[in-house]
Amino acid sequence: MAERRDFDFLVLGSGLAGLFYALRVAEHGRVAIVTKRAAADSATAWAQGGIAAVLAEDDSFAGHSEDTLVAGAGLCHADVVQAVVERAPRVIESLVRLGVRFDAAEPGGADGGGFALGREGGHRKRRILHHRDATGREIERALLERARAHANIAFFERHLGVDLITARRSGVSGADRCLGAYVLDADTQLVHRFLAPITLLATGGAGKVYLYTSNPDVASGDGIAMAYRAGATVANLEFMQFHPTCLFHPQAKSFLITEAVRGEGGILKTAAGDAFMGRYHAMADLAPRDVVARAIDSELKRSGNECVFLDITHRDAGFVRERFPNIHARCLEYGIDITRQPIPVVPATHYTCGGVRTDLTGETDVPNLFAAGEVACTGLHGANRLASNSLLECAVFADAAATESLKRLPDARPVEGVPAWQAQWVRDSDEAVMITQNWEEVRRFMWNYVGIVRSDRRLERARHRIGLLQEEINEYYWNFRVTPDLIELRNLALVADLAIECATWRKESRGLHYNLDHAETDDARYRVDTLVRKRVVGGAPFKP
Repeated sequence: MAERRDFDFLVLGSGLAGLFYALRVAEHGRVAIVTKRAAADSATAWAQGGIAAVLAEDDSFAGHSEDTLVAGAGLCHADVVQAVVERAPRVIESLVRLGVRFDAAEPGGADGGGFALGREGGHRKRRILHHRDATGREIERALLERARAHANIAFFERHLGVDLITARRSGVSGADRCLGAYVLDADTQLVHRFLAPITLLATGGAGKVYLYTSNPDVASGDGIAMAYRAGATVANLEFMQFHPTCLFHPQAKSFLITEAVRGEGGILKTAAGDAFMGRYHAMADLAPRDVVARAIDSELKRSGNECVFLDITHRDAGFVRERFPNIHARCLEYGIDITRQPIPVVPATHYTCGGVRTDLTGETDVPNLFAAGEVACTGLHGANRLASNSLLECAVFADAAATESLKRLPDARPVEGVPAWQAQWVRDSDEAVMITQNWEEVRRFMWNYVGIVRSDRRLERARHRIGLLQEEINEYYWNFRVTPDLIELRNLALVADLAIECATWRKESRGLHYNLDHAETDDARYRVDTLVRKRVVGGAPFKP
């Protein structure tokens, strides 16, 4: 039987943002962490490169801010950038106290407070703390270990948020606010009410909207879709970052080759051995990711080859094995010794720079609904994310959201009057093929029409297709019992629709959004965020 479950704080997602927030607020109330798969199955655990922070004597907050603003192509919010950069050393201290083991500096090496510091694309200084080439996995390990041991934190694995519960949508009296979420137990197929006066979305990004991605399977845009349906503003979904270097191998499933390989001297070359990045940007192989991804796309289209090659064979073999043990071992599984052979690579969808719009406390425009991490659009990334700013953003905004949430808790009222999930009229489906068919179609036309390079005609084709599919998916959703696959497909299609709408409105090229029909940047008209908000009962549309 479906149940009502009451907590002080509801967290959707179990990556860095969700765990960091939960550990902060758990000292003051009961926390539920809802996560789609096992708790360790998060995008955080897949992050290889590291976390950016100004720690070295020759670095500065101004330098980190400037590098972020340059990468963001005019759309970063300067006040947000400054706040995040200046809070970075403090959150690094917090992560270390929680047990994260960043690599220590070698004698005579790049030293930032005793830590080894790497460099990645777009950074003019070494400021990337890392744990070899598996930084995210180490952060996830440490925080998850602490969270599991905390008496006030309860994990609900294999549970999926279906929709957010708000006062307005559920008929609860008083000002509109988030009251929790309806959550599907994937094992029992029951939808429970998880009620809490304060909710944090930490569900990650939407890489699975595209056919080829470096993201884990859980990245289907659930938090963005749920927030939009609840009336929150979403922003800048046209800016999808394509990581330039994913391993090109039929069995590799888009295994990421971290940007840190180029930071340590790796050189991109064509199949003929031509080092081509110098023709595209003054920083050559350390250019921002959008530049590198488009350069590779251009070289592949010009040559007709299937991949380019990332060559770090000129570095000492022992250094390469020690610095990149995970990549070295994984490539060896596919017969590639990166100390002696260049790595075949192609671009793949990597990071959602847009998301649910928040303020500096991490709150959305639905009261008591906070968002942190890749699900959010805080103003930090602008039109293109600077490498290794993402884990930093997770921690800074989880911390800010926790601080604001604790201020709200004393005045929080018990949640009453929320109806149970109504599902008695639906039936089990005998047409599950619809889900697999539409899932494949959405991801394929998003890759072909709304990918690294776009055009007005491609976007119009995508808009037409997503409209037809949305009708079919929504009809199916309201007539059959919800399943994890159906929930993800519904969210995936909605985020695709929103991304197409944002990309269609922005008739210029900026950062990650490149339109062949509008190849120039138009600051006079488009140096603004792209904002979309759903009309909800009692609300108003808010669109560009």
